[in-house]
Amino acid sequence: MNSEDTRGLDSFASVRVEATNHDGVLIGKVVSPAKYRAGRIKGIAFADLILGLDLTNHGQLGFAFPAWRQEGFMPDLHLRPDESTLVEWKPGTASVICDFWTRDGEPVEADPRQALKRVVAAYAERGLTVKASVEIEATVFQESIDQARAQDYQGLTPLGGTAGAAGVLAKSPDFVAYGEGVTARLNELGIDWEAWSDEAASGQIEFNLAPADAVTAADLWARTRQVMREVAYAQGRSITFMSKWSAEYGQGTHLNVSVSDENGNLFFDSANPDQPSERMQHFLGGVMGSLAGATSFALPTITAYRRLIDLEGPPVTQTWGVGNKSCAVRAVLAGSDASRLEYRVPSADSNAYLTLASFLAAGLSGLADKTTPPPAYELMAWGAPEEIAPRLPSNLYDAIAALEQDAALRKYLGAELVDYWIGLRRWEWLIFHTETERDDTQLSVWESKRYFELA
Repeated sequence: MNSEDTRGLDSFASVRVEATNHDGVLIGKVVSPAKYRAGRIKGIAFADLILGLDLTNHGQLGFAFPAWRQEGFMPDLHLRPDESTLVEWKPGTASVICDFWTRDGEPVEADPRQALKRVVAAYAERGLTVKASVEIEATVFQESIDQARAQDYQGLTPLGGTAGAAGVLAKSPDFVAYGEGVTARLNELGIDWEAWSDEAASGQIEFNLAPADAVTAADLWARTRQVMREVAYAQGRSITFMSKWSAEYGQGTHLNVSVSDENGNLFFDSANPDQPSERMQHFLGGVMGSLAGATSFALPTITAYRRLIDLEGPPVTQTWGVGNKSCAVRAVLAGSDASRLEYRVPSADSNAYLTLASFLAAGLSGLADKTTPPPAYELMAWGAPEEIAPRLPSNLYDAIAALEQDAALRKYLGAELVDYWIGLRRWEWLIFHTETERDDTQLSVWESKRYFELA
């Protein structure tokens, strides 16, 4: 829709204004077309607490709030719509993705979407464009969401049975019906997808989205997860994006990124197509320098660190390699169109706006400073000695500490976002250690009740 023309709204009975909070939850409200028209420039008012509640609806406390949270009791923020994202979500209802602005007309620096937009703008100032794609994993269960709640999300039955391995096509009709139901909705919404498949764990499914500019890629991630939930509920199923819901294999959100200038893909070297280009190496230098600092964005929950098990798929070391899927970052050398970097650390419960922003911020630091990365890791990184391949932070507390020390991420993401994020993650760590008996080896019911439905 043209930003100067809202007449198309006459065909809708309601408009859903939406955004993503720091935990990756799609939040917002449904308004009338008249209300939308009245607020489309300034934004739709929301109390600032919308960015200050955890996944169990408790206010996050114990750290300094930014200015937009200190000027009174729950002052209003405004959801300002990005009308390039306006779609017909279902007959009679439009949907539009928004950014958070203060009531004084200033962008909220701690807004995940605006953080990504700022980093992308920093690339644009250097004549660079970013393309990204997202791979989404989740687990679907036979039980309805109501039944899952009644069971405290315990003892559920994975959809499609427990037999088999990754990529099995001979799945039962219920599993196939779910995958086909999701892709049918994606097609209706105009969301380009490339593939879907059975993944390694029982009931686990993966959807691969087509490449787009970085902000659009994150928007499509948010909307695809919403579609995956809605289809599951409509079919009488339940679904989770928990990084590890049981002793089964965990699940992730892999990001694929490339950077171009007027001459084409920076990551491709036509003279040496089988080697990372010089600027890919500079990008990698920044990424590897901030890999530990970015981990709390990639692994934002208590449970996400339970996924870091050697030989179970996710990377556990601070390594990169050419085509090496055991590393945290994989360089894919696939010609001028498809050469890219795959960030394999993020868990399924991470926020793609923040993981993309942190990965791109680190890479931009490397490009700006022409940073040299460590050598590519050429062996299996799982089980490697610490002195050869340093481990990723093993818990949220250590990941937060690494972010506090990371000057590059603070420079390119902004101090307000970094400090606010650190406060939110400290709250997560504190609540886990005060509301339940600590157990570092076994998934707790507390984690399931906190993360299963919304993370």
